[in-house]
Amino acid sequence: MKAHHLRSTWAWSTSFSESNMASSSRMQNVVPRPGFSALHRLRKKRKGQRVKDPLDDLLLKTLTSQRAMEERFLQMEERRFQRDLDVEERRMQLEQRRFELEREHEYRMFNVFAQMLSILKQSHSGSSSSIAMPRGLDFNQALSEMTGLGGGGDLQELRARSQAERSVDMHGFCHPGDFQRSPYLSARGNVVNIFRGSTEEGYKAYHADKYDEDKNPNGIINFGTSENKLCFDLMSKRLKEQLTQTDMNLMEPPLLQYPDWKGHMFLREEVARFLTYYCKAPAPLKAENVIVLNGCGSLFSALATVLCDPGEAVLIATPFYGGITRSVFLYGNVKLVYAYLDSKITGTSTRPFQLTVEKLEKALQDARAEGITVRALILLNPQNPLGDIYSLSELRDYLEFAKRHELHVIVDEIYMLSVFDESATFHSVLGMDRLPDPQRTHVMWGISKDFAVSGIRFGTLYTENQDVANAVASLCYFHGVCGPVQHKVAQLLRDRDWINQVYLRANHARLKAAHTYVTDELKTLGVPFLNRNAGFFVWIDFRKYLRTGTFEEEMLLWRRFLDNKVLLSCGKAFECSEPGWFRIIFADKTHRLQLGMQRIRKVLEEREQEILAEEKEQPCQSDQDGKADSTDEVIFVSRHQEPTCSGSSNLGDLIGLLQQQMRSSDWLQKNTAEQFAQEKPEIYDVFSKLVGKQ
Repeated sequence: MKAHHLRSTWAWSTSFSESNMASSSRMQNVVPRPGFSALHRLRKKRKGQRVKDPLDDLLLKTLTSQRAMEERFLQMEERRFQRDLDVEERRMQLEQRRFELEREHEYRMFNVFAQMLSILKQSHSGSSSSIAMPRGLDFNQALSEMTGLGGGGDLQELRARSQAERSVDMHGFCHPGDFQRSPYLSARGNVVNIFRGSTEEGYKAYHADKYDEDKNPNGIINFGTSENKLCFDLMSKRLKEQLTQTDMNLMEPPLLQYPDWKGHMFLREEVARFLTYYCKAPAPLKAENVIVLNGCGSLFSALATVLCDPGEAVLIATPFYGGITRSVFLYGNVKLVYAYLDSKITGTSTRPFQLTVEKLEKALQDARAEGITVRALILLNPQNPLGDIYSLSELRDYLEFAKRHELHVIVDEIYMLSVFDESATFHSVLGMDRLPDPQRTHVMWGISKDFAVSGIRFGTLYTENQDVANAVASLCYFHGVCGPVQHKVAQLLRDRDWINQVYLRANHARLKAAHTYVTDELKTLGVPFLNRNAGFFVWIDFRKYLRTGTFEEEMLLWRRFLDNKVLLSCGKAFECSEPGWFRIIFADKTHRLQLGMQRIRKVLEEREQEILAEEKEQPCQSDQDGKADSTDEVIFVSRHQEPTCSGSSNLGDLIGLLQQQMRSSDWLQKNTAEQFAQEKPEIYDVFSKLVGKQ
């Protein structure tokens, strides 16, 4: 048994050894062949050589540059995003400011009507005579429309405002409390009486103390009323010559009888020919589309009455000629909706106070959101008080906007012949090849401005809409022009040679000289202004002379001028959204311009000294509202800037002045690089090489 076990163990060990030997022999068969190591070393060598390949270096540099460019792009995107945020923040600030101004205006209107309602209630309770409220004047409705109040809580909040704020009326010129209700007037009559007093304080003061070189040398000089006082000699001479002509003194029976309420046909035909020529109409204008009234103010009243129902509104850009408010409201009870313009260049604007379709759209949508029905758009071209002249593309954009919203467009072109610089070109709506909506486009013009005869009340309307023409003609019964005046105006407009060769040449030269004198004085004083070439006015920035950027401070400065015997128009009278802007009329004789500017200089110098004294007593505020903006090329800013805490940089002022002069000059257009290269090639080559080394 034991021997058998030993034999088995020996046999197993022998087989295990044989299997191991076989396995070992197979492993020896797998040993690499003689050439394998050399091939492996060669591949490793080639791999090392590929790492050092120049193409790999180039690829690395390209990837590095791409990464740097991506990082740069991200940085630029971050900056652009931050800039957009800043712009949006500025826009929100402007929106907030406009909202505050609208609320102030609404409260002032509410204050007037609320006082009138109080007077009426006192009259009903304390007087034996009762006065019925007219149907067309619902004061409760007017209060709700003007303030948007819905309950007594808001009224209590308004009553809690300061007495100083409550004392200012809708135009800022007077206190409603200064007026006593007249028992001889209706409620509407009392409102009209308050309205008139609030807008004509300076005008009445001027007529009570009018300057006269001989009789009243210390009287008030009127730089506030837009009249052309430069061409009285030309017009008086022409009228005297006409008095000796039989055609001017013609007094046939039809001139002394009731005419067609649209005007005598001979005058309407002459007006049509006149407008065709000076508006550069593509086709002759038709006499049946002409209506004649006693001034453009009457035209505004008539159009507002026939185009709008009481309580509806007309859209207009601010600042604008304030007389339009009176014209559309007193008769038709039509309101104005404002598209606020400001001196800052934002969005698509390229100049201060620029009217854009975006601003019109916003004003219209805001009005509709408040439940106000807007029926029409008013355009002033040239614009009063800015002096802007709209380009053809701008006019087309405005008209297309009105067509989209089915708005009538009332275009006032009363200053169309008072563009006094050849570099500026006026484009009339009547000169356009195609009107977007002819049936809703109505053009106004008159002789009071362009012919320096504001005492002769004559205005004309051109419209292709016969329904509008007939409706306005019905109101001409109240606003007609007498027959002899119609005859004389027709004779004046017919004399094309005298108008072109004598009057317009002299008028434009005198307007340009007067404008140059006033603007040079403003430059000397360091006062910013809008530099325009149309109308009789300059829009001036007096914001740095206000202690605070409020309309109350603006009124104080206006009264300061009036106390020093010079009448100006303040921005509030034009519904300007920024306190501190004033309009000055320069179409006056040299001696009055000189004396008036001396008085203005005196007020500004005194005001500047007062502000400097106050700044010494109080620490300067780094964030001040209502200061002059030197960022735009059309606002002149001289080296005389308002003082700041740290002192303004003279270099910055000089750079701003240089930029303004470069942008307002045509030197760069006339002296191009190509022209210089042809005239002086040697110098141009040297200069080009120097630029190439930079």
